[in-house]
Parts: sequence; structure tokens; C-alpha cells
Amino acid sequence: MKEFVISEVKAETAVLVGLVTKTQDEAKTKEYLDELEFLADTAGAVTVKRFTQKVVAPNQTTYVGKGKLEEIKQYIKDEEEEDREIGMVIFDDELSAKQIRNIEQELQVKILDRTSLILDIFAMRAQTAAAKTQVELAQYRYMLPRLQRLWTHLERQGGGSGSGGGKGSVGLRGPGETQLEMDRRIILGRMSLLKERLAEIDKQKTTQRKNRGRLIRVALVGYTNVGKSTIMNLLSKSEVFAENKLFATLDTTVRKVVVENLPFLLADTVGFIRKLPTDLVDSFKSTLDETREADLLLHVVDISHPDFEEQIQVVENTLKELGCADKPSMIIFNKIDNYSWVEKEEDDLTPMQKENIPLEDLKKTWMAKLNDDCLFISAKNKENIDEFREVLYKKVRELHVQKYPYNDFLYQNYDTEEA
Repeated sequence: MKEFVISEVKAETAVLVGLVTKTQDEAKTKEYLDELEFLADTAGAVTVKRFTQKVVAPNQTTYVGKGKLEEIKQYIKDEEEEDREIGMVIFDDELSAKQIRNIEQELQVKILDRTSLILDIFAMRAQTAAAKTQVELAQYRYMLPRLQRLWTHLERQGGGSGSGGGKGSVGLRGPGETQLEMDRRIILGRMSLLKERLAEIDKQKTTQRKNRGRLIRVALVGYTNVGKSTIMNLLSKSEVFAENKLFATLDTTVRKVVVENLPFLLADTVGFIRKLPTDLVDSFKSTLDETREADLLLHVVDISHPDFEEQIQVVENTLKELGCADKPSMIIFNKIDNYSWVEKEEDDLTPMQKENIPLEDLKKTWMAKLNDDCLFISAKNKENIDEFREVLYKKVRELHVQKYPYNDFLYQNYDTEEA
């Protein structure tokens, strides 16, 4: 009998490259590269090395300077000699077609930027027809200005000069079409087809939303990997896919939730991320329609993240772009069980840093002004969940009475009415 040799599948290795500029200091670059490493891990790549360079602005032709590019090339060469092949180099910003072509020529490995990595994760996570169509459209939008590098070996498809001794093979002379023009035409045709398909899906979704009846709509919004799906599972007792990876949710899930005598709809949406190109947000507009049509937004924040305040800013800016900034909202600070701080020594006279503030002191800062609009919970360990349900019930009840003045409750709750 033939023996089967089971070989272990090796994960692709990646090198990360970031820049330290006037607007982005070393600490910020380290944080962006941490996030990029998490993105690479989600996509299935293992980060082995990081390179950073201090520059005024990114190099127009190679993103990093000549010397740094040479250093990266030497590192890849050395690793190959040791039989540790580098699978790809990932850059922290979006690269132009020219930059990708030049870097690829120099390094001779796969080159990815932040956007193409996010798109790859999106393609991996997409489940429904709507999500798959949106991802494909976003990929074509990204590909269109970068087509040139794909066909450098095929200048012309076959056309050429006329009979005057020009180039071009027999039977194919005449007004030719370059391979690039042909590809562009095919992609533009495909994009218009996908847009039509998305418009149809949008119509269906709108009809579905209209049929949902007299219920208040609540949407969970926030940065990626802050625990929106875990909260969704906790409130709706459903099995929405939740994982400690970026973009675990790509398809909007809507569930009917009943708290005491009040039923309402809860939607779990796609998380936002820094440096997300605007055309990518455009592609996911139909997914974010749930956010647009919501009566109440629950903005979930991972308080254990060292830079959670910037994440709040990113989400608020994206909501502003979507025209949802004026909606009633609540901030839910999740993952309080993960919060850690460094105690300062008594004789340490240096100014207090973010990492020296305990959670109780942090609650007394700007968050204290939000009163009921701000809650601290741990969805994983079910801490403060009863208080969360109470506040949520109160908020949804207020909105319900305003929107549907007639008695639409499942049963009469006399305690609440007396209060």
C-alpha cells in the first residue's frame, strides 16, 4: 500500500515597511505597523521583520529611499541563502503603479500595500452575494490605475502600422488595440455590470427593510476587532461569527432582540479601519445602509487598546462621511477585563502618561460628561451587562414612544410607567 507523506503547510512570511514623517512620529508608525502585522496575520502571513525610515515624504518612485531599498533587498537575499524564503513585502501606505513596478523590479518578490492586503482579507471573509460583489468591485477599482504593470511583456495585442513596411503580423495590421486598452475596456465593462448587480441587491435589501414592521433599529458600529459581534451574540443569543481577527464580520447581520417588553432590531456592521481609501468605503455603501437607517447607534470601543481615542475619531469621521453623525448614539467601552496600566513610582516626577492612568481615573475624564450615553462593559466576561440592558431598554423605549406613539409593547410594564 502506498504511504502518504503529510507535509506541513508553511505559512507565507512577510516583511513590513513603514515611514516616519513630519506628520507621523515613531510611536505612531510603530502602532500602524502593529496594526499592519495584525492584518497580515489575519490574511495568513507571518511577519518576520520590520523596516522603518525617517523621511520628509515618501519617495515618488520607490516609496523608501535607495539605501533602504538596498537594505531590504540584502535582507531578502540573506534569508534566501539560509533557506528562509521571504514571501512578500507589505508597505504601510497605498502604493502607485509606478512605485509597485519599481520596487518589484528591485526586490523580485510579491509586493503588497495596506489596501491590497485589506482587499485580500475582504475577499477571504465575504460570504453573501452582496459582500462578494462589493469586494469584486472594490478590487477592480483598485486594479484599474495599476493595470500597466500586469502587461509590461505585451505591448500590443496585434495591431500596428498599415502596409507601409510597419510592424504587426500578417492579417493583424491596422488600427490595433493595445493589451492595456483591451484590459481597461474589459474591467470597465465588468465594473458597470457589478454596479447594476449591486443596485438590484440594494432594491431587495430596501424591500426587506420596509417589511420589518414597527420596530426601532439599533446598529453596532465601531473600529474593527472591538467586540461588536460578541455583543451581538450576547444580546440576541444568536451565533454570529466572532473571532479575535480583523474584519471577522463583512456581512451585515440583523437580529430581532427582545429586552423586557420591547422588541427591536439589532444590526452588526463592518468595522472601520485607519487609512481606508474612500473608494473602498463607497463599495461598501450598501452594507452600511443599516447604519444609515438606524434610529440609534451603539458605538463600541476597545478601551484596552492603547490608542482607542484615535480609533473613536476614525469611526466618527467615517460616520460623518456617511451622513450619520447627528443620529442618537451611545459609547460602549468594551474589553474592560483587558485594560492594563503601569503604576508610577512615588519619586517619579515625570508627567503622567496615558499608560499610567487606572481605569477608575479614566472614567472621571471626558467620559464622565456623557452620563448615560457612556457604559463600561466586558462582553466576553459578561461584566455590567445588566446595566447595559437597562440603559439600552430606556433609550430604545424613548425612541419607540416618539416614533410609534400607539401602544406597541409586547405587554404592559406598569413599574416603568409609574416611574
